[in-house]
Amino acid sequence: MKTLRFYFDPISPYAALAFEHLPEALADCGSYQVEYVPILFAGLLMAHGQKGPAEIESKRRWTFRQIAWQAHKLGIPMQTPAQHPFNPLPLLRLAWACGAPGSTPNRHQVETILRHVWRGEGANAVDPQRLAKLTQDLTPQQDPASEAIKVQLREATEAALLKGVFGVPTIELDGRLFWGLDSLEMVAAALRGDAWFEGPDWEAAGAARPGIQRH
Repeated sequence: MKTLRFYFDPISPYAALAFEHLPEALADCGSYQVEYVPILFAGLLMAHGQKGPAEIESKRRWTFRQIAWQAHKLGIPMQTPAQHPFNPLPLLRLAWACGAPGSTPNRHQVETILRHVWRGEGANAVDPQRLAKLTQDLTPQQDPASEAIKVQLREATEAALLKGVFGVPTIELDGRLFWGLDSLEMVAAALRGDAWFEGPDWEAAGAARPGIQRH
């Protein structure tokens, strides 16, 4: 059975949509299992010296228009939280705390956290009262505020960076990384054994460095 690693941060609307759409997108791909790996998107951005989409006003407007369209097209309810961007650390730590030590959270736990943010009727995703209620509902196995959980999140983010993860959502399959909501079709093809992924085309495409030839 193939294993997918789904790297996500609750701050990302694309991660939320990809999570919701994943079962449908991979419906005809046979047996597989998914490990949901919470990582800090801001850590990826910092490592690559980039700003987040919401930090550039014109890009923010486009991002949320596209997200609204994608949600409409996929039939997935979505409401933008009252504040965005927000600090996702409490939610990321809660996600890790839901699993046993050394284990990732399960789909139900991740779904609960993502829907808290993106189906919360526009409420503040990190409002202390809402966070307390979310924590009570999830009954984490570990203390989200513990040093062990902080280390686990930090190490997961660093490990993702070492593998080449630069954004969320990213899906890892057979050592290959697939970035973004629109990569789910590629993931499905790889799971079905499309020969393109086994031949030279995958590597050749990644090695190409298009540019302007100077004379």
